[in-house]
Amino acid sequence: MSSVTRSHTHNLILFAHGARDPAWAAPFERLRALAQAAMPAASVELAFLELMQPDLPSAAAGQIARGAQRITVVPVFLGQGGHVRRDLPQLLDQLRQAHPQVRIDAVPAAGEDDAVLQAIAAYCVAAMAAPG
Repeated sequence: MSSVTRSHTHNLILFAHGARDPAWAAPFERLRALAQAAMPAASVELAFLELMQPDLPSAAAGQIARGAQRITVVPVFLGQGGHVRRDLPQLLDQLRQAHPQVRIDAVPAAGEDDAVLQAIAAYCVAAMAAPG
């Protein structure tokens, strides 16, 4: 699930909810691979809030152990729900306290980005033209 052999100073963690069904993570694995391919100079890993591993503290600790000096966390959620507004800030605060030498930032949920919404809208529009 992760790029544990990479050692870079600025890394990326894609933070998702998690699910009981392992197949649920397949699109997130593809997203991770696409991001890693676009940024070979960084380590890109997945982390999950619950039900799947690694969790965010474990993923961050692994990156820090491999030399990360800065970590950007991208919540791959459609919106800024309670997990992104409440749970993620608590996790980030804990990480920052545990690793004060590392800069740990987070951006808004992926679904809040106009380009992401435009891509989803284009997919929905294309579905209207699909045979069936």
